[in-house]
Amino acid sequence: MRKALVLGGTKFFGVHLVEALLDKGFEVTIATRGNSSDPFSTRVNRIICDRLNLVESKDLFINEKWDIIFDQICYSSQEAMNAIEVFKDKTNKYVFTSSKSVYDEGNGEVGYVEDDFIPTEYKIIEGPKEDFSYNEGKRQAEAVFFQKAPFPVVAVRFPIVIGLNDYTDRLNFHIEKIANQEEIHLINPDACMDFISEEEAGQFLAWVGLSDFTGPINATSNGKVKLSELISIIEDKTTTTAIISSVPNENNVSPYNIAQTWLISNEKAISLGYEFRDLGEYLPILIEEALKKVQIA
Repeated sequence: MRKALVLGGTKFFGVHLVEALLDKGFEVTIATRGNSSDPFSTRVNRIICDRLNLVESKDLFINEKWDIIFDQICYSSQEAMNAIEVFKDKTNKYVFTSSKSVYDEGNGEVGYVEDDFIPTEYKIIEGPKEDFSYNEGKRQAEAVFFQKAPFPVVAVRFPIVIGLNDYTDRLNFHIEKIANQEEIHLINPDACMDFISEEEAGQFLAWVGLSDFTGPINATSNGKVKLSELISIIEDKTTTTAIISSVPNENNVSPYNIAQTWLISNEKAISLGYEFRDLGEYLPILIEEALKKVQIA
């Protein structure tokens, strides 16, 4: 039986990744701090460890080897270096969850392609995640994995992941504000964004892990949406008119605020045979379902 280790598989799209691997017949082990419950019962193995003390936990992995390791929770060069030290002879492939944030905001309607950020050429600065912004931490992690790892690596660059189990509540922020007729500050309502659903994110990770592909790869649903269009969908579902403000304050700033259109291209993944969902089809349904869970005054 093939074996997979998942670092960070107890919530959000990590749950869908684990379910996809179980469906494909994998023996799955999740490495977790043990602070969060998971829905897998006896279907998975568990190793209790702290990612920030991975080297100190090295003995927990000493007698194990996995066909694939999926790393959902790496945010710095130091964490990537520690992972290489611990898992250098423990896997045949390493799938790292990276981010669209390795690309600078913007780039118009074209969408960034993978070669717009080349981690093999990026200067490594060693340090913990506290030393970097989120964007730079992901760049640094990619640079370390692609320049120093002795095993094959995939870096999956996701846009914002959306779904009913999104613990960041970024989509719910907009739904609650509009439903409760509270202000939302947007810098540029005409800016476009792309997204991927939590289900598709987990399924894509499993798919690319089982493929022969290595290297960086973008993964995003087909299509894009203007922030103003997102607001309009929520207005339709809440039967309420949004109050959009050009003046920010501590309570009204949209967590999706971007000054200009910021997209990635999924053409490489499509060319490899992956079929993405259409954002325009599932986004209104997701908003309708999310509306049932938000707090309305």
